[in-house]
Amino acid sequence: MGRHVTILTAGLAAALLAGGCTAEAQAPKKPNFVVIFADDMGYGDLGAFGHPMFRTPNLDRMAAEGQKWTQFYVAASVCTPSRAALLTGRYPVRSGMASDTRRVLFPNSGGGLPAEEITIAEALSDAGYVSGAFGKWHLGHLPQHLPTRHGFSTYWGIPYSNDMDKVAGSPNGRAEAKADARWQANPANYNVPILHDEAEIERPADQHTITRRYTEKAVEFIRANRERPFFVYLAHSMMHIPLFASAEFTGRNPAGLYADAIEEVDWSVGRIVTTLQELGLDERTLVVFTSDNGPWLIYDSHGGSAGLLRGGKGDTFEGGMREPTVFWGPGLVAPAVVRDMGSTLDLLPTFCALAGVEPPGDRILDGHDLGPTLRGEGPSPRDEMLFYRKTTVFAARVGPFKAHYFTQSGYGGDPPVPHDPPLLYNVVEDPSERFDVAARHPDALERIRGRVATHRETLEPVIDQLAIRLDP
Repeated sequence: MGRHVTILTAGLAAALLAGGCTAEAQAPKKPNFVVIFADDMGYGDLGAFGHPMFRTPNLDRMAAEGQKWTQFYVAASVCTPSRAALLTGRYPVRSGMASDTRRVLFPNSGGGLPAEEITIAEALSDAGYVSGAFGKWHLGHLPQHLPTRHGFSTYWGIPYSNDMDKVAGSPNGRAEAKADARWQANPANYNVPILHDEAEIERPADQHTITRRYTEKAVEFIRANRERPFFVYLAHSMMHIPLFASAEFTGRNPAGLYADAIEEVDWSVGRIVTTLQELGLDERTLVVFTSDNGPWLIYDSHGGSAGLLRGGKGDTFEGGMREPTVFWGPGLVAPAVVRDMGSTLDLLPTFCALAGVEPPGDRILDGHDLGPTLRGEGPSPRDEMLFYRKTTVFAARVGPFKAHYFTQSGYGGDPPVPHDPPLLYNVVEDPSERFDVAARHPDALERIRGRVATHRETLEPVIDQLAIRLDP
């Protein structure tokens, strides 16, 4: 990444000095970054992405004023590896955050994001950024794995999924959720903690107010750091089961509790944007909204919708990993509907480029700088995506074609089904992955096979972090 050099004319230099200013003082301030990461939200769950009942006016406005990306992917279809990929810009198989032993971390897990991984927060710290994490972490709950050990100056939230630490003998949440679209669980049935930095401050967490409290903590951080560049990572627990909404939002939408919780997340987004506008930071702040994976379909009305996409959380069809995504920033983003590919893997190199810092050069990054596309200067540089399940490439996309080497339901007892030759879909023409065109496009299959082989050559053995258990 080249350095930017400003050359002053003699007249401009004299004017600056005469006014008591320096060229350094006149340099534009670095942009701020806010990533709002929903949990288990489906591609079809926002008004801007086609849902007929969910009211998401803040996100819809951001999509109209900024960029709506229609082919934006996460790097895994479940929580832990997806979050690792976003923060490091690397497929989670590279960091040991994808495993054949477990799909995600649990309260009895001893592993987490390795110290040697470089997060967005750590990469930006070289440019003077301060970073705060709020909400669900799920990259290790032990002190050595928490956000405060990975470049964030502060953390406030639940360190893993909100359905964990289930209290023995409490009602079966899955059965109740499937039976009643308005059912809200008793927070006491889930003995999950809230951490502030590295100290436990509440257990069990009052999840009825969790979306609101995550948001207010993020707002406090933005206000406290408005004079310096910042990175906010706001990772909501919603729409993960069990669903909760505050009293103000409960019962607002006839579509049920899922709709209520969606609308509170949309309120949260609006609260963040309004704060930026009130502080005069909106013109130099990039806000990104997306989700960690697709909808948890086995929960019926308490799960979301992938719209026209096939599949959902846990699988490698489009519905499991293509997410509703919005980039907003009046001074940074040219309004558009972007139909090119992008990924959460691209956020780290994009933020580094916009901040004027070099991305980590001592490791393989799987992301690209999306800055030119955000500015309306050209197409996305991403033309491929790998679809991992655990440590296996189940599918791969190059250009419009996606090959499936294995298929398996997201959550079920069925084993993986191998495909030889692979299934092949043109997901531009057929985003629902209904029509296998492998017989007509052997060249596409060969091109994808070559890309997967090249990727595999770059992999090195790592410690399986999800396999590490705490002593009983």
